[in-house]
Amino acid sequence: MGRVLRVEELAAEIARLQAAGQKVVFANGHFDLLHVGHLRYLAAARAEGDALVVAINNDASVASLKGAGRPVVPAEERAELLAALAPVDFVVIFEGDSPAPLLARLKPDIHCKGTDYGTPERVPEFGVVAAYGGATRLVGDPKDHATSDLIQRVKALP
Repeated sequence: MGRVLRVEELAAEIARLQAAGQKVVFANGHFDLLHVGHLRYLAAARAEGDALVVAINNDASVASLKGAGRPVVPAEERAELLAALAPVDFVVIFEGDSPAPLLARLKPDIHCKGTDYGTPERVPEFGVVAAYGGATRLVGDPKDHATSDLIQRVKALP
């Protein structure tokens, strides 16, 4: 079972892993309501290295990006759920709409994003990761699942 860490704790853990020659992979997202697309993305990301860090947007960021009523599940609960998934080693909650500052600080070996970006160069954080010598990879299945769609389906129930 993974652990939910503060940024400072996670930075020390990543440094320790990398010093031991392990490849650290970073994935991020809102993960508001977990669905199979999330699990497939995280499993594929974990396959890219030795340890998987999952960064989740804090509640203010999700509300800003997704609108009223979001997140459905608070950040602390989302983090706990993600940490319980087999592919996940560490979870961290970050502030702001972009994980770029966190990537620059933690310097994971690989930043994984979903296949909906098309190419690694189209990932917004590509330049940040390349600047410190990391790689960006697209992983997971086609984006056929979305939390917004799931919410709409639940709202439509009689």
